[in-house]
Amino acid sequence: MANSSSNIAGDGGDGNKTAGFMPLVTVVDFHHHRGPEVERWFGAAEGQDPAVDYDWPLLPFMALSDGAHASTEDFSYFTLLRPATDDTPATSLFGISCTRQLDASQLLVRPSDVTRSTVQKAVVVIADSPQFFGMLRERLSVVTSAWFAQREFGDTEILRRFQESLAEEKARGQLNEEDRDQYLGMSLRELVREFRWQTLVLLKCCLLQPKMLFFGSRCERLCMMQFSLISLIPGLLRNLQDCAGPDLNNYEKNLSQPTSLRTSDRNSLLSYMGLPLQIFGKGSLFGPYTPLQQLDILADFGTKSYIVGSTNSLLLQQRDRYSDILINLDENTINITSTSLRTALALSHSDRRWIDFITQEVNDTWDDSNPQRPKTMGYRGSEEFIRLQFEEYLLSLISSVKYHNFLIQNFHNPRAVLPHIEGDPSLDFSSDWVEHWMKTENYRMWNSHTDSHLFDIVEPRHPCAGGLTIDDVQRRIQQQVQDLHLDERVAVGKEVLGRNLAAGRDKASTIFNKLYADMEALREAQRKRAEESQAAAEKNGSTTNNGDAGRAQQTGSSVGARAGAYIGSWTSWADQKRKQGWGRSSGSSGGGAGGGWGFGSKRSSRIFNTDSSSEKNGTPLSSPALSSPGFSSTEKIQLSDVQHRASEGNEGRRPLTQDSYDESVLDAAGSVDESETSSPASTRKTTAPERDSKSVSVKLVEGDELGNVAKPATEEKDEPKTEEPKVAEAKVEETST
Repeated sequence: MANSSSNIAGDGGDGNKTAGFMPLVTVVDFHHHRGPEVERWFGAAEGQDPAVDYDWPLLPFMALSDGAHASTEDFSYFTLLRPATDDTPATSLFGISCTRQLDASQLLVRPSDVTRSTVQKAVVVIADSPQFFGMLRERLSVVTSAWFAQREFGDTEILRRFQESLAEEKARGQLNEEDRDQYLGMSLRELVREFRWQTLVLLKCCLLQPKMLFFGSRCERLCMMQFSLISLIPGLLRNLQDCAGPDLNNYEKNLSQPTSLRTSDRNSLLSYMGLPLQIFGKGSLFGPYTPLQQLDILADFGTKSYIVGSTNSLLLQQRDRYSDILINLDENTINITSTSLRTALALSHSDRRWIDFITQEVNDTWDDSNPQRPKTMGYRGSEEFIRLQFEEYLLSLISSVKYHNFLIQNFHNPRAVLPHIEGDPSLDFSSDWVEHWMKTENYRMWNSHTDSHLFDIVEPRHPCAGGLTIDDVQRRIQQQVQDLHLDERVAVGKEVLGRNLAAGRDKASTIFNKLYADMEALREAQRKRAEESQAAAEKNGSTTNNGDAGRAQQTGSSVGARAGAYIGSWTSWADQKRKQGWGRSSGSSGGGAGGGWGFGSKRSSRIFNTDSSSEKNGTPLSSPALSSPGFSSTEKIQLSDVQHRASEGNEGRRPLTQDSYDESVLDAAGSVDESETSSPASTRKTTAPERDSKSVSVKLVEGDELGNVAKPATEEKDEPKTEEPKVAEAKVEETST
């Protein structure tokens, strides 16, 4: 029986043929005219150039990645195809380079061809397996840093001794420990932390063998993510001899079906179950870092699938041509361009429950200071924990698929169904994905080299089998809420709001300060103008001040005189009004006595109505505005006698009696008294009674002339006796008031 360990990837034949390949060390320099070029080799025979012998024209471009100048130190991982020789078949080699740069002014000896301000070089190690690249990466970093610290690139002794040490380890077999996996530098915790449930999507996508393109600005992280992903398939890192070219197929040629099993031996179990699942065989390619000069290989008809990485953003513009799925490491996004692939990669409820469990374990034990180790320093959430979980998942997957094929073959035989397995367990792994996987090369290779009853070794059941539960819904909602990054958005919103408030406060403070400064400047200008005017006034002398005071005194005395004259005129007018009221009262009494001389009641009432109407209109009978200065009191008496005589001559019925004489005398006496008491200083006030007397006399005469027939004396005497005295008394009271 064949040993199970020798059947893993066929290392029994091809491994012995490649055992004689010794690691090579080379220096790649960036020339400012010629670009990247190989400078020297260590470990090759004198006078030989392996880049020319093995046809590696793209080696300098693989060693010096795009964007390496942006960092102090960067690493690049790539694959090289070693062509077949007479005694060895074509196989894959693996390279790792450490790129550094130094200021040209710090060189102890500056060559003539160094014209730029910096010198950029890469130290490259080429080996036959990437299994120990984690350890090799640390040693290469130390050697490269020490060589650059010499500041003399002509001294390459440290590089020669480094290559000799690698060759000695290879000869002693320290680099040929195929039974031991080395994963130093390949952090699965970071992979799960960044991609969460999509980590399982990426693994299942690798098994479907599409065209996968990784993009990232940092070359080392770009390459390590790809190595971490393929390391989830147990044993694959030890069996990558066909990944450098799509024409290689040595793995399948040397593969045979295992016939024995030791359950106590893990490698024997994995070999019997058909692991690793070889995704890099005929028509496949693996290039952790692939320069743009290698795009023609990707577009070749013979290249059916690949996993490659690039740091050049030009590939993003042509992602539909060069990829079925694009993984952007700068944005941590996955873009599936193929519709059929998107449908196949949809996770089932069991798949999502399983990967959410692993993600939760990683998040609960995450340590920012040391991402590769749990903060609890325990097993759960560690690198080994994650690898064993994925190993269990793959074993359950292939066992369930074998049982699925068995159910199809024994569809009409109910006894063939396992009693403890309900239904088809492959449905928990997504029936669409299983259907697509059965069409791949790695499935064909696996199915043809494994036993049909693998489900008797490993139970055909999903690790998290079952339908959708409340816990799944809660976990899904919680994960979606976390994907929204509400805390980060709120924090960003608070920061933006705080900046806006601070800016607004500064602007408001600036405005108020400017306004206050302008007000202070205005007040200062006003104060200065006041001081200047005061100084100018003091300079004019005391003469101007005395003249101003005299004018002010004269103005004050004239105003006082005017006020005194105005008050005196009003006093004289009030005294005159009082006297006129008493005179009109006696005239009214006389009028009552003369009523018996033929003055009817209508005329008397007409006279009184006229007086009252004058008072109502605001123009009293003795108002100064109605006085006439053209008649004196004596002339008024004579005019009254003439009017009475004229009326007597015309009517012939009213003789001049003593009563009428007394009435005239009383009126005249009242007028005389008024004229005597008038003040000669106020002409306007003294003329007012004369005008009033004249108007009253004219009204009396008109009343006599308009009368037609005198009424009986009895009627004329009754009415004035009852009414006239009352009216007179009322007017006297009004006047006195």
